[in-house]
Amino acid sequence: MNEVVGRDDLLLLTLDTLRHDVAVELAAAGRIPHLARHLPGGAWERRHAPGSFTYASHHAMFAGFLPTPAAPGPHPRLFAARFAGSESTAGRTYVFDTPDLVSGLAAAGYRTVCIGGVGFFNKQGALGDVLPGMFQESHWEPAFGVASPTSFEAQVERAEQVVAGLPADQRLFLFLNASALHQPNWFHLPGATPDAGDTRASHAAALEYVDRHVGRLFAAMSSRRRCFAIVCSDHGTTYGDDGYTGHRLAHEAVWTVPYAHFFLEPSA
Repeated sequence: MNEVVGRDDLLLLTLDTLRHDVAVELAAAGRIPHLARHLPGGAWERRHAPGSFTYASHHAMFAGFLPTPAAPGPHPRLFAARFAGSESTAGRTYVFDTPDLVSGLAAAGYRTVCIGGVGFFNKQGALGDVLPGMFQESHWEPAFGVASPTSFEAQVERAEQVVAGLPADQRLFLFLNASALHQPNWFHLPGATPDAGDTRASHAAALEYVDRHVGRLFAAMSSRRRCFAIVCSDHGTTYGDDGYTGHRLAHEAVWTVPYAHFFLEPSA
């Protein structure tokens, strides 16, 4: 990462609330071709989330604690704050001297931009200002939120505008929190009604919806130079699993998340 930072643009795309099992099933079935073509080996990596809900998980990720490989470690991290005794900081780790990765990349000359999705990024109150407030530039509007059936394509359009407005030599760190998978998601399943509510099937349909538009995001982020992309979930969620519904709880469906990182070449 010490070679990547300063050379390439950076993308962190969190598919908020995406379950690992659903992501794996859809990739294997060929239902998310635009994402799958970039996944190493065509498959998601199984990892453990650093938090069980959006606010906690993103605080950890912005400090350099991305989802951890679901196997005994320690596992060297891509990014880390300078921290005496850290067992997950290795020679390849990009080490920053600020409290968080966002300000660390800003100090390294990156333009840091947040395109929010779920309520913790809506800037409609003090709590909704905390995470986007880490960035030099942040965007949120109702069209990006969980209640919008067209949230992801609206977010991608804003990302395209951000990229187009930057000087050619300005490095970019773009963070996008995709809200489409978060409840409510019933409207992404053809024929579903509000009375039926959200289901594992509508969750899967929401991921298919994201896949239909993610190519535009990847194309924008690789339009100026190579981009290093991280695509992952911040946590999963439950749909009646063992009697549980939702997240912010300790269940395998919440703690286990899909993860991938890869380069987007300028022709992507």
